[in-house]
Amino acid sequence: MTSLVLIDYGSGNLHSAERALRAAAEMCAAAVDIEVTGDADHVRKADRIVLPGVGHFADCAAGLRAVEGMESALQEAVIHSRKPFLGICVGMQLIAEWGLEDGKTPGLGWIAGDVDRIKPGGGLAVPHMGWNGLSLKQDHPVLAGLGDDPHVYFTHSYAMVPTNPADIAATTEYGGEITAAVARDNLFGTQFHPEKSQRVGLRLLANFLTWEPA
Repeated sequence: MTSLVLIDYGSGNLHSAERALRAAAEMCAAAVDIEVTGDADHVRKADRIVLPGVGHFADCAAGLRAVEGMESALQEAVIHSRKPFLGICVGMQLIAEWGLEDGKTPGLGWIAGDVDRIKPGGGLAVPHMGWNGLSLKQDHPVLAGLGDDPHVYFTHSYAMVPTNPADIAATTEYGGEITAAVARDNLFGTQFHPEKSQRVGLRLLANFLTWEPA
């Protein structure tokens, strides 16, 4: 059985994310032991890691770093041991180098780039809230089978701007192109909320549960 940890650091939509992951495991008939935990040792030992996040980048970064041993456990498990990692919303943003919300705050630095405020044209409101279509930029296993016109649910005012465009897995159009997902090696992140994105979100989560990075 595969072990998966959903990291509890006081800044995530844990209950709905856990429910969605369990539903996705049933969908793909994956034998997955899902644990919600703030224990760094459990994160270090898990086979798959999900980092959620809701709120301000600086607050989430501070909350993550306040958990004893968590940042080093993530570095060991995800970067050194190359275990499959999924970041959701601010959990995705935290893998960037810098967050520019409430000053300049260092992220985990796994993907080069900043997290900056979105500036949509056409008088569109910020935050960006609601359903938007995805434009897939990578032929990635986590994005497989989402359908011809996949729509997902967003709620955010900031988005990642990767230094290398090749790290962008999907975009969405909201008065301009916004990064909707990033991917490189064993890393995958979504700016949108798969746990709120119904069929498309469950398919993506199921894909993550069975994904074996090269």
